[in-house]
Amino acid sequence: INSYFLLFFLLDLSLAKRKFADSLNEFKFQCIGDAETDDEMCIARSLQEFATVLRNLEDERIRMIENASEVLITPLEKFRKEQIGAAKEAKKKYDKETEKYCGILEKHLNLSSKKKESQLQEADSQVDLVRQHFYEVSLEYVFKVQEVQERKMFEFVEPLLAFLQGLFTFYHHGYELAKDFSDFKTELTISIQNTRNRFEGTRSEVESLMKKMKENPLEHKTISPYTMEGYLYVQEKRHFGTSWVKHYCTYQRDSKQITMVPFDQKSGGKGGEDESVTLKSCTRRKTDSIEKRFCFDVEAVDRPGVITMQALSEEDRRLWMEAMDGREPVTAQLDSIGFSIIRKCIHAVETRGINEQGLYRIVGVNSRVQKLLSVLMDPKTASETETDICAEWEIKTITSALKTYLRMLPGPLMMYQFQRSFIKAAKLENQESRVSEIHSLVHRLPEKNRQMLQLLMNHLANVANNHKQNLMTVANLGVVFGPTLLRPQEETVAAIMDIKFQNIVIEILIENHEKIFNTVPDTPLTNAQLHLSRKKSSDSKPPSCSERPLRNVSPTEQRNSIINSSLESVVSSNANSILNSSSSLQPNMNSSDPDLDVLKPTRPNSLPRDLCCSFADRF
Repeated sequence: INSYFLLFFLLDLSLAKRKFADSLNEFKFQCIGDAETDDEMCIARSLQEFATVLRNLEDERIRMIENASEVLITPLEKFRKEQIGAAKEAKKKYDKETEKYCGILEKHLNLSSKKKESQLQEADSQVDLVRQHFYEVSLEYVFKVQEVQERKMFEFVEPLLAFLQGLFTFYHHGYELAKDFSDFKTELTISIQNTRNRFEGTRSEVESLMKKMKENPLEHKTISPYTMEGYLYVQEKRHFGTSWVKHYCTYQRDSKQITMVPFDQKSGGKGGEDESVTLKSCTRRKTDSIEKRFCFDVEAVDRPGVITMQALSEEDRRLWMEAMDGREPVTAQLDSIGFSIIRKCIHAVETRGINEQGLYRIVGVNSRVQKLLSVLMDPKTASETETDICAEWEIKTITSALKTYLRMLPGPLMMYQFQRSFIKAAKLENQESRVSEIHSLVHRLPEKNRQMLQLLMNHLANVANNHKQNLMTVANLGVVFGPTLLRPQEETVAAIMDIKFQNIVIEILIENHEKIFNTVPDTPLTNAQLHLSRKKSSDSKPPSCSERPLRNVSPTEQRNSIINSSLESVVSSNANSILNSSSSLQPNMNSSDPDLDVLKPTRPNSLPRDLCCSFADRF
């Protein structure tokens, strides 16, 4: 049994050593640099040499184990079964006969002497027979025990001797392997010592270089076959919004090839299929146009849409944009390009979509709007005819592009410095004073601002004239364009309260556009007159479009317009929706739903007290 355990242990040991040898043979040292020294190659080869030695030893061990089974285990097993087994059977027979003989002898001794002589003689004969048989069995048992003891001297020791001879052969083979390995061992020892000495000798130089690289990282750039490479976060659209996925990106300037490999931070490796695109253009993303920092947009020749990427820092974005020959985003200005864009949009709306319901209130898809603006703002195409917006662009995309361009201007079209003056003019007591003051203020605007405003108001008047078809009354247009053309410089509580007056200013401009832009303003009111008018205004309810006479409107339409314009003023008091979009009644410009319906003003839960009084007086 112990021999079996020994062989099993040796087999397990051999299997473990073989697995270890396989691991050594598969292990590869990573080369740092583009070449290896002789010592490094010797060290790298050493693991394969170790694996070879271990395999040879285990091959010899397996032969020793197989030989042990033949010369040790099998003879001992045979000796146990044939000799020791026979001795055990003889002992069982001896024990049985001993018990039988002792029982008969005890009965014989208990016989009474009064029995007949013939009976006593018969009993004596029976005891003699049993004694004789017991004697024979005893002799056989003793003979078998003596035979086993004698056979052990050679049948047990001789297999052990053969096993030891095999063991000696195994160790002799190991000695021969060690002798053959000694030359390589000497060479390897020298290589290890040389490598250690070189490491200790160059360590100070490496530390000095590392310190210099930390102090001036830009002076020590990595040599790479790519123009630029590194990690970028790529914006990917999902069913319920967007997500930013980490990629390892490379760019080759000669081929303009961008390769993006998804990177899984948890597993620390590749997280998807590679994607390669050909660069068309690269543009820095404005900070106020996206919630993330360090972003830039990439357009590809072989992929539709815009790929938005986020660099790791401002410096990293600069390096990527330099590698891709990126450009800065075009800034909206009141120049020839700006006037061309507005004229193109107006012409497209008036020729193709003047009667579309919810005009300027329904917004287009943000990506489409940005793409149209990039086309219109491109200096290469800006000089083309004023009517070259092709029919593939939806009207809602064109109107959203017009409003977005106006919001992209460095300042509102009606200028920050005049914003308070326009609001005060809208708060004057009577309609004539308001129109006169706004007329005067418009002519104080810079020439380009006034020309752009006139162009826009003429267009909005045309839109309002078709309000029966497009449902965009003067009041609705005021709500849409008020926050865009008269946005405050700071978002304060006072600015929120004045939002409704912004809308009124736009309504006055639309209704009186011919007078305001085509005639010279009258002599402005004196300071005393303005002060008196504003004082009266502060004691009365705020004016609304319902208090101004409407032009060419039937009594029924006039009544509906009063209610609608009053509700528009209430809805426009919602600061968040007004300040964050071009219209308090339109969805967010970042909406990606292309099929948005016309949004109708929601009736508020309660109306301001002064508005309720106005309704009571009116009806």
